[in-house]
Amino acid sequence: MALLKVKFDQKKRVKLAQGLWLMNWFSVLAGIIIFGLGLFLKIELRKRSDVMNNSESHFVPNSLIGVGVLSCVFNSLAGKICYDALDPAKYAKWKPWLKPYLAVCVLFNVTLFLVALCCFLLRGSLESTLAHGLKNGMKFYRDTDTPGRCFMKKTIDMLQIEFKCCGNNGFRDWFEIQWISNRYLDFSSKEVKDRIKSNVDGRYLVDGVPFSCCNPNSPRPCIQYQLTNNSAHYSYDHQTEELNLWLRGCRAALLSYYSNLMNTIGAATLLVWLFEATITVGLRYLHTALEGMANPEDPECESEGWLLEKSVPETWKAFLESMKKLGQGNQVEAEGEDAGQAPAAG
Repeated sequence: MALLKVKFDQKKRVKLAQGLWLMNWFSVLAGIIIFGLGLFLKIELRKRSDVMNNSESHFVPNSLIGVGVLSCVFNSLAGKICYDALDPAKYAKWKPWLKPYLAVCVLFNVTLFLVALCCFLLRGSLESTLAHGLKNGMKFYRDTDTPGRCFMKKTIDMLQIEFKCCGNNGFRDWFEIQWISNRYLDFSSKEVKDRIKSNVDGRYLVDGVPFSCCNPNSPRPCIQYQLTNNSAHYSYDHQTEELNLWLRGCRAALLSYYSNLMNTIGAATLLVWLFEATITVGLRYLHTALEGMANPEDPECESEGWLLEKSVPETWKAFLESMKKLGQGNQVEAEGEDAGQAPAAG
């Protein structure tokens, strides 16, 4: 028994074909939007590629760009099929290809849904790549004279200013690395010598941060050095001071930015997927309604359209049997090739 059977007359078939034609062209526009969102996300990720540890995060924008292009192609073709469906002579050339085309559409819908799902799951990948990337970026902050790293100081400073953040997890991360280049240290100074000697790795560590960590909302001039020394500054307590520096780490700030962006793109992709799934269902009804016409030469005759020719369990069983036969056919072919090669080996 067919699943979700619907009766169609000529008027209903014409309305269905016209409605699907219009929906397909809306889907072409939706595909362009998905393509644009993927391109925008790729550009945004490339902007901060210097503080990201790998390129795995580009899988999602590349996938969005891909499904956006495919959506434009498939829906343009579907629009043409729906337009020609109103003319029996033109529809005849599409008839042998409609079933394979619908199978491809189902596969495309599954792919689109998985891409939308990946948009919501990217956060975990981004969290780890940002943690390592920012840590390495901070280590290279001082290497303003080293080729290939001379831009890192500007990158980190602009990042901290734009996202109102400081360090990887917080401003104290700067206390654990030497972020001032040896070029700007006076090695004849006793203070510099003592700090370097007091460190096992011979690094110049200070309880200070770069200027880009300063919060302009602070009513007092920014305190960048001796941040944990209350006596070094008038009317200052580092444990209660909240406005002097940005307190949020850059990993959390970037993660929040990209998560919000990905959630928005994921929601938009899901809406497009629902629209595409509706079109695929409509195409299936149009296909079966046209196929089920008792007299194709009489456009006014009634016909029946359905979603599946059999029930869901029967369709699934038939699918498994066809896959099993396909597997057995491949096995027989492989055994035949082996048998043919055996005498030659002898």
